[in-house]
Amino acid sequence: MTDRLLNHREEGAASAPPLLLGPSLGTSYALWDRVAPELSAGHRVVRWDLPGHGGSAAGLIGAGATVGDLASLVLTLADTLGIGRFAYAGVSLGGAVGLHLAVHHPDRLSSLAVICSSAHFDGAGPWRERAARVRREGLGGLADGADARWFTAGFTVPRLVRDHREADPEAYAACCDALAAFDLRDRLAEVLVPTLLIAGREDPATPPGHLREIADAVPDATLVELPGASHLAPAQRPEAVLTALRAHFDGTARRGMKARREVLGDAHVDRAQARQTPFTARFQDFISRYAWGEVWTDPTLTRRERSMITLTALVAHGHYDELAMHVRAARRGGLTPEEIGAVLLQTAVYCGVPAANSAFATAQRVLAEEDE
Repeated sequence: MTDRLLNHREEGAASAPPLLLGPSLGTSYALWDRVAPELSAGHRVVRWDLPGHGGSAAGLIGAGATVGDLASLVLTLADTLGIGRFAYAGVSLGGAVGLHLAVHHPDRLSSLAVICSSAHFDGAGPWRERAARVRREGLGGLADGADARWFTAGFTVPRLVRDHREADPEAYAACCDALAAFDLRDRLAEVLVPTLLIAGREDPATPPGHLREIADAVPDATLVELPGASHLAPAQRPEAVLTALRAHFDGTARRGMKARREVLGDAHVDRAQARQTPFTARFQDFISRYAWGEVWTDPTLTRRERSMITLTALVAHGHYDELAMHVRAARRGGLTPEEIGAVLLQTAVYCGVPAANSAFATAQRVLAEEDE
């Protein structure tokens, strides 16, 4: 625990795309215990605790706190961990934090999943009353009723109920203040990152209608409703939540594989996949997601322009096997032999004549194969 940073847990490779997971009021990052380890196979997962919950210091927020204050703490955590842009998923209050980030800090999010949450929480009155009750009586009474608010009949997760009972009352009340003041309904159209909404069909706290309201307003949002799930869906229906999150967050990998096949050709990609082993699988996934799913699909440059840049970089570093592959890719992308030759001539000036000499030999061999 520190006095300045949210308590958190990291899982997965540091080189994997970051995914931050936010909790519901009254819980800790244990809410994600049955989902986070699986997500960490392809992501750098960081799950965090609300102030006064789990291992986070209560003094990180105070009375009159806002969801924006919590979002600032999440950004401070990301900055401290060296994370710039990240995917985000959050439950209830954690989902509200994600919506705030998408509206106010869109440059930091790559994609968003909002689970059993809302763009508003049915007005300020009930939350102010709950905050006053907690400040007056503590959390014992609320914790006794946690199962009914969180799960369908007969289901419980003792660890989460214990976390609720052991949370700091003042920090919990400050989180209630944040929920009381939260309402982003008039700004949902500003959420432009790919957004998934997950609703629990049996959720009494944020019924499916709350998620439908977001889905109707956020451009190109996707809504999934889970039967048999109440408010803490990741704990009660972890497999269903995991399936939905994987389909949403791994979209970059699918886009990357599509671009990779378009640029390099099916035959090359099929050979690469045939050679894949458990040892190289994560690296191949990294290439598909990052190089092809993010860089090659960025519309700022055309693919022709990217091919020219790639040819130059490969010549500069003497990667002639890769150069042969990307000469073929350049031809697939519409570059003429004359344009490829002009690029290589340019490298003679800035990368050196010997490098360009080897590059011309490689390119000539590849171009001759086309004529056979």
